[in-house]
Amino acid sequence: MIPSPGIWPLAMLWLGFAVAAGGIWVAGGALARAADRIADRYSLAKSLVGLLFLSVVTSLPEIVTTFAGAVRNQPDLVLGNLFGGVALQTTILAVADLWARGAITRYPRRANHVLECAILIGLLSLVLIAILSGEPAQVGWVGIGALVAGLAYGAGIARLRRYDRAGDWVPVDLPDVPSRDRQIREDLRPRRLFATVAVCAVVILVLGLMLMAIAPPLAARLGIGTGLLGVTLLAAVTSLPELTTTIAAVRLGAHGLAISNVFGSNLIMMGLLLPADILYRPAPILRDAEAIAPLSIVFGILVTLIYLIGLTARRKPQIGRLGIDSVAVVACYVLSLAVYFAAR
Repeated sequence: MIPSPGIWPLAMLWLGFAVAAGGIWVAGGALARAADRIADRYSLAKSLVGLLFLSVVTSLPEIVTTFAGAVRNQPDLVLGNLFGGVALQTTILAVADLWARGAITRYPRRANHVLECAILIGLLSLVLIAILSGEPAQVGWVGIGALVAGLAYGAGIARLRRYDRAGDWVPVDLPDVPSRDRQIREDLRPRRLFATVAVCAVVILVLGLMLMAIAPPLAARLGIGTGLLGVTLLAAVTSLPELTTTIAAVRLGAHGLAISNVFGSNLIMMGLLLPADILYRPAPILRDAEAIAPLSIVFGILVTLIYLIGLTARRKPQIGRLGIDSVAVVACYVLSLAVYFAAR
């Protein structure tokens, strides 16, 4: 029988965390590629069922860690992962700017990216108000703030789909691959694709549960709060698949797709708040938020606002190979880490 992570030595905790993180990275990337291929084959983006399928499978690392944390009554890890992931995944877009020829925000010519940013800022603002007001009302054990945010998320997704009917907006998509790789993918049989999805899902489920079991004793040994661990290490682990797919999109010249992937993934993070509150039974989950949670929301709003300005501004100045908006996002994220550690 494997002993509880609570009695593991620090080196073993780090090793377990690294193994789980690496496994989630590999399985999450493979899962996203397989789901994208299934969506192409069966035109899943054209139906609501397909949209939900893509949302679930491509965000499975976030879903598993969020739901596991809520069931285990770990609100700090849950909220840290969700809100910290917004700023981190937006910073991933800034890192991907290194592979773009010029500022990455100069390429999109469609307003749906601006709409994604605006909806995300609105959702983050609603949640921030709920936390700062102490989540004053509830329906059953679910907070009214999480409930309103969940309804607003659904309305926002519906608005995006109506706005972008020609493109059938989906939360996460992958770029077309070069012809040789495309031919290899065309040869994959549906049975193998669905088997890949199933195996990767099981791997992510097991490793996600392992990660949530290791996180509290690791935070205690390091002398930091679970909220700080959530907004930093845990958010980084669940964002690794997005790092791979976003950089791949930019390297292939699919800049608009990379931007939609990041902000679409951030929207999904906000969509997970209501299910997390339903699974967390002691009280409304936002009422139990640590001080680091509203800080991470503020930084999520800031980095999203920076790119919103970058998308709408006519001039796209650069500093080296990065657009000035990407430089500002990286600086803002570095500042956020300093603030998190100061507030722990």
